[in-house]
Amino acid sequence: MTAQNTAPLDLRQDVALLTAAIMDINSVSANEAELADAVEVALRAIPQLELVRDGDSLIARTSLGRSERVILAGHLDTVPLPTTEGARGTVPSTWVSGVPGEGLLYGRGATDMKGGVAVQLALAATMFDDGAEPSKDVTFVFYDHEEVEAVKSGLGRLVRNHGDLLDGDFAILLEPTHGTVEGGCNGTSRFEATTVGEAAHSARAWMGSNAIHAAAPILARLASYEPETVTVDGLDYRESLNAVKIKGGTAGNVIPDLCVVEINYRFAPDKTPDQAEAVVRELLAGFEVVRTDAAAGARPGLHHPAAASFVAAVGAEPKPKYGWTDVARFSELGIPAVNFGPGDPLLAHKDDEHVDAEAIRECLRALRTWLN
Repeated sequence: MTAQNTAPLDLRQDVALLTAAIMDINSVSANEAELADAVEVALRAIPQLELVRDGDSLIARTSLGRSERVILAGHLDTVPLPTTEGARGTVPSTWVSGVPGEGLLYGRGATDMKGGVAVQLALAATMFDDGAEPSKDVTFVFYDHEEVEAVKSGLGRLVRNHGDLLDGDFAILLEPTHGTVEGGCNGTSRFEATTVGEAAHSARAWMGSNAIHAAAPILARLASYEPETVTVDGLDYRESLNAVKIKGGTAGNVIPDLCVVEINYRFAPDKTPDQAEAVVRELLAGFEVVRTDAAAGARPGLHHPAAASFVAAVGAEPKPKYGWTDVARFSELGIPAVNFGPGDPLLAHKDDEHVDAEAIRECLRALRTWLN
């Protein structure tokens, strides 16, 4: 792919306005090419950066010979646009105040995570202004396919194809955190629990065996399960274990002969995926259970000097990240990583997704101060 005929983004405009410009480029997963093109054009205009593009992912690096290298990473894709009529969390973006750059900015990606991407781009464009140089070497990573299954991850592809360019001492993922450092992340795994019955005409139900009814104990055990809160390196990670989907039956007059309950377990980073699987299997003993997907969590890593200095620069008490994020991928590479970005994570993926303009500016200020 190339960036030909793509108008460059103005990286030097107010970072909240830059966020709106990025949001106005629809980049639902698998449709990131236009935004990746625009980002590439903008980054190639910065002579101090070495740039590599792989599909719709990009790595831009400084080479200043610093003793420390930090990674600032963010994904370009969003979840699909809302289908609810009148929803404001869509594309293009809108300013609720009616004044660009003031107040709340609505639209898909406002929190997850085009505000964070705008902060990355603004830093890349301005950190050499007036002859200044950052105190650390910086690697900027922009990647596709974060909001879909892990096998499609652009960051995973970069690790496979350009792992040497992702070496670093500390990584910051600019996912929304309300401007507070969130250390590590929970792991996540999915399972299917299956019950088998015997089909029969529903008018003669006694001739069959109802697989959906047989799944009732699975749901009862999940409903009565009390998830743990686990302290890891000083942060309290709250777990959750839930049925998220159920399917079974073929017709309104047929006793179902098969039922599958899909289960999602968000587990604290003190557990491996195999240990998490053991918890689910023990709870659902006697049922057929298959693990269909799993991703390890990440310990906070706040003991690392770079992480400690960043937490001090932000100034707020760090919190745990309950959801899974790509800090886990950096953790697998042996790189301590935290989440830090503008916006309320509880608004991610919602029909009224929005971010406060000042929150984006404050995130940029905090990172700029720390890097300089």
